Amino acid sequence: MEKPFKYIVFLKDVWLLSISSFGGPQAHMAHFQKILVAKRGYLKEEELVELNALCQILPGPSSTQTLSAIGYRLGGAKLAYLTLFIWMMPSVSVMTFAGILMANLEQKNVSLNFARFIQPMAVGFISYAAYLFSLKTITRRRGLIIMIAAGVVSYFIKNPFVFPLTLLAAGLITAFNYKAHPREKTKKFDVRWDNFLLWAGVLILAAVLGGITKALPIRLFENFYRNGSLIFGGGQVLTPLLYTEFVEYAPKHYLSSQEFLSGFALVQALPGPVFSFSAYIGSLSMREAGIGGQILGGFMAAVGIFLPGTFLTFFVIRIWDSLKTYRPIRASLEGINAASAGLIAAAALILFQPLQSSITIYAVIIGTFLLLTFTKVPSWALIIFGLALGFIF
Repeated sequence: MEKPFKYIVFLKDVWLLSISSFGGPQAHMAHFQKILVAKRGYLKEEELVELNALCQILPGPSSTQTLSAIGYRLGGAKLAYLTLFIWMMPSVSVMTFAGILMANLEQKNVSLNFARFIQPMAVGFISYAAYLFSLKTITRRRGLIIMIAAGVVSYFIKNPFVFPLTLLAAGLITAFNYKAHPREKTKKFDVRWDNFLLWAGVLILAAVLGGITKALPIRLFENFYRNGSLIFGGGQVLTPLLYTEFVEYAPKHYLSSQEFLSGFALVQALPGPVFSFSAYIGSLSMREAGIGGQILGGFMAAVGIFLPGTFLTFFVIRIWDSLKTYRPIRASLEGINAASAGLIAAAALILFQPLQSSITIYAVIIGTFLLLTFTKVPSWALIIFGLALGFIF
C-alpha cells in the first residue's frame, strides 16, 4: 500500500474510532486492538501494549497519547498531529457546544432541573473509577497508606498545586524501593531534546504571556497546559484538580458545582477522550465573551490539555528502550498510581458535598456505582436514562 494512501486510510480509521470508542481508556485499547492491530495490521499487539505502557508513565490522556504514538510510528510528527486533531475534535466540539448551551439556558433563566439526576450519577462514576483504579494499583500496604494520605491532603488543601506535588512526593517515596524490581541491563541514552524543549518552552511562554497580558484565553491555555503536564492517571484523576481550580479556588470560581457535575456526567456518554471535558470548562469560563468567546475558550482549553502529553510522548518514545531499564523509574509508578487512586477517592467526596442530601441522591449514586460494577450497561446508556428521568419528572 502506497504511504499517502495508507495514511489516508489510517486517518479514516482514527475518525471512526473517535465517534465509536466509548468506555474510557481501558475500553479504547480494546477498540485500538480490534481496528488498528487485528483488522489493519498497522502494528503488532505486543507493540500496542508496549506503546500503551510507555504512555502510562507520562502525564496526560493515555489512550490519546497511545493513538498519537501509533501515528508517529507510522508517519512521523505530521501524521501524529493529524491523528491527535481528528481523534479529539468530535468530543471536543460536542463539549464546547454543551458549555455554550448551558450558558444560554442560564441566561434565559431556564431551569436546569433536567440535569438533577446526572449530577449524582457523576459522583457514582467517580466513585467507581476510584474503586477500579485502587483494585488495579494497590497491591501492598505501602500503596494503601500513600493512597489514604494523598486523599486526605487533597481533600483538606484547596489549592490546585497540591495535586502535582502529591504525585511527585508519592513517586519519590516508592522510587527508593527500586531494589524490589529485577535488574535489567541498562542501555546507553541517545537523547534528542527538541520535543522536551518544545514542551518546556511552551509552558514557560504561556505562563509569562498569561501573567503579562492577563488575557483569559491565554490564562486558560496556561492552566490546562500546566494540568496536562503534571497529572497522571487519565481523565478521572484530572477531575479533582479541575474542580479545585475552576470551582473552589476563589480567584477563579468560573463554574458552579452543578455545572461541573453536569458536564462531567455528559462526557461519560461520549466516545473519544475524557479529557475533552476541558473544552466544556473552557467554554463556560468565557461565557461573558459571547458565543465566539466560548468557542475560543473551548479550543484553548482543549489544545492546552492535549498538547503537553503529545510533546512528551514524542520525546520519550525515542528513549523508551533505555529509560525502562532503570529500576527507580519503574518503582516510582507504584507511588504515582497509589496517589492517583487517593485523589480520585477524595474527588468523589468533594463533588458529593454540594449535592442536596436526600434518599433520591443517595439512591442514584449507589445505583450508578452498582450498575457500573456488576453489569455491562454502557455509561452512555446510563446518562441518557438519567437525562430522560430529569425531563420526565
